[in-house]
Amino acid sequence: MKLSVKATSTPAGPASNGAQVYVARQPILSSNEQVFGYELLFRDGVEDYFRHTDADTASRSTLDTSILMGLDVLCDGRRAFINCTRETLLKDYVTLLPPAQVVVEILESVPADDLVKAACLRLKQAGYTIALDDFITDDPRAALVQFADIIKVDLKGTSPAQQAALVRHFGSSTCRMLAEKVETRDEFSACIKAGFFYFQGYFFRRPELMHAREIPKNQVNYLRLLQATSRDEIEVKEIEDIIKSEASLCYRLLRYLNSAAFSFASEIHSVRHGLAILGEREVRRWVRLVAALGAGQNKSSDLVLSALVRARYCELLAPKIPHGESDLFLVGLFSLMDSILEMPMGVVLEGISLDHETRAVLLGQKSQLDPIYQLMLAQEKADWPKLTALCAQLKLTEGHVTECHWKAMQWAHEMTTGG
Repeated sequence: MKLSVKATSTPAGPASNGAQVYVARQPILSSNEQVFGYELLFRDGVEDYFRHTDADTASRSTLDTSILMGLDVLCDGRRAFINCTRETLLKDYVTLLPPAQVVVEILESVPADDLVKAACLRLKQAGYTIALDDFITDDPRAALVQFADIIKVDLKGTSPAQQAALVRHFGSSTCRMLAEKVETRDEFSACIKAGFFYFQGYFFRRPELMHAREIPKNQVNYLRLLQATSRDEIEVKEIEDIIKSEASLCYRLLRYLNSAAFSFASEIHSVRHGLAILGEREVRRWVRLVAALGAGQNKSSDLVLSALVRARYCELLAPKIPHGESDLFLVGLFSLMDSILEMPMGVVLEGISLDHETRAVLLGQKSQLDPIYQLMLAQEKADWPKLTALCAQLKLTEGHVTECHWKAMQWAHEMTTGG
């Protein structure tokens, strides 16, 4: 996959006075849909994300940004796939990042010359994982396969026969094959059968419809919580009873209320105590957060983390954009609830009191919230031209949007790690 970045001066965090930094990440999953790592996609600044036509400048900028923003926040403790050019390899730039957290992704434009081979050997000896990007039949980088731990194959750039041949020739217990651009469940299943080990794409965000499937008891409780907090007036006793009926909910309540995120003067010792001091607004907000975390406990961590990033991102944007009576935190949080709960969005929203605009945008219908929803998706998918256009439409500065996304990522990381 090609870098999606624009390099300017040395990038700085959104809160600083330096260049603004956009970042998106695409999850890489194992066959059981657990996140192995993320490919990082950056854009620095707001004018023209291809100001520098050479990939070397872009690659250096990516490394700088990774250091400044922190891989823990960017990748939530998983591996970071960093695109590397020949210059990046030869000058050992990537060694600024810890080997246990980084996969060195060698672009298709890198020649397999002696200097590159020597650089790969140095990286292997230092403990780095090496991946070959966009590998094809008769690839000119075949001489680098001896160093590769992962070989990436673009499903859109190869035929099924070529994909099968590549897996057969290069896949092994020491060299795992990764399928890129896996967009449907059928493609995912076909890739598993073909022998691919890792998978990159958004197939797992589209729930697989299972007719007459019984909803597990714990998921019913999460839906009951969401329903209880969506009413005009909430019944604290009802929420307390639901939480007490699910051990994992009690644990999450006490864990998060006692975390640094809330900074209460004293510890919380009971469900009733916690709900009482939070107040109605925070109870609504917190219950939605916990319901998302609990509902997703057996799902890909990326789904839950992304739902929290989306929720906080929309909430931070809310003061500067018209949104009527809609709760934008709820819009972001619910946007992935169909995938988290593995059921159609229409079923998820049954019995939940939502305003018309929120319900419409979540169901893919015409809504005044659609520009906000599309901005959220553009940020996540690294669709920078669309993001720029939507910022203009919503009268938002791109610097403010950048800062909101960075803060949302930090917040979501804190929530999911309990710190």
